[in-house]
Amino acid sequence: MIKVVRGNPTPEELAAALAVVRTRAATAAAEPSGAEGPRDAWSDPSRIAAARLPHPGPASWGRTYWPS
Repeated sequence: MIKVVRGNPTPEELAAALAVVRTRAATAAAEPSGAEGPRDAWSDPSRIAAARLPHPGPASWGRTYWPS
């Protein structure tokens, strides 16, 4: 059950909100349970550890993200 607890939405606003909720529910029901979506490259920890870290030294902080 969906209940509006604050405000006074127009019928169009309420229909838009319900369309989003129904679409999300249908998408969630269509996915197999326990399946993960594709991993985003930005959240992959191996992208950080893929390159070797620079040798310690006065300018090593700059080479951490800007390798020469």
